[in-house]
Amino acid sequence: MYVGQGIHTPKSATGYSFIELLAVIIITGIVATVAMRSMTGTNTTAKTEETKLKLERIAYGIAGDPNLLSSGVRTSYGYIGDIGGLPPNLDALASNPGGYTTWKGPYVQDPLTPDGTNTRYKFDGWGKPFSYSGGATIAATGGGGSITRSIASSVNDLLRNQVVVTVTDFAGLTPGTAYKDSVRALLDVPNGTGSVVTKLRFPSRDGYLTFDSIPIGRHLLRVIYLPTNDTLRRQVNVDPGTITPVQVQLFRKVW
Repeated sequence: MYVGQGIHTPKSATGYSFIELLAVIIITGIVATVAMRSMTGTNTTAKTEETKLKLERIAYGIAGDPNLLSSGVRTSYGYIGDIGGLPPNLDALASNPGGYTTWKGPYVQDPLTPDGTNTRYKFDGWGKPFSYSGGATIAATGGGGSITRSIASSVNDLLRNQVVVTVTDFAGLTPGTAYKDSVRALLDVPNGTGSVVTKLRFPSRDGYLTFDSIPIGRHLLRVIYLPTNDTLRRQVNVDPGTITPVQVQLFRKVW
């Protein structure tokens, strides 16, 4: 029998001290805070990128996608190309705003809905409605409201361009004073309210004529030699902020 010998508990079995527990709690809190900040930053980045993509889709819906080409010629001019004016609001990109006969939308397609007319395109990544009132700029209202997208440098660049036409006969001669009234040019353009208007011009003696205040888009130009009613037709592409030159040569030598 051994006297005076007690039972010794190993030090490792005594548990954590208060200081050790406090250190673990502090470290866990720091890790959680860093993780939350990282997640918040990632979430903000995702919302920002979503907003930028939506703004691009809306801008292309309003003024067309300049990257869509056929044989090197732009084919997409969006709402303005069909209507000849800016949409009064973003709803007009998905539904006809007034029974317009030239409206060919929807101009913003939602790939997640069968008919493509879901209204999610009108809200930024934070679920806030975009700010747009018919101008050349769209702005996000969420995320501090610092994200904007310009459709063009100005409204004039979208709606008030020039088409300059030069008319010669097959020999390259201009009409001169004697024959300048023997030719007329007609340009069909949308009028901004859902219809098409035909603008009429007669060339100068040097064969030049100018159409002003032309919206972006693909417009039909007709040049008619009146004595024989010969008509030459051209599709004229008008891009934002441009003076579009068009050279027209008649079918035969007439001057």
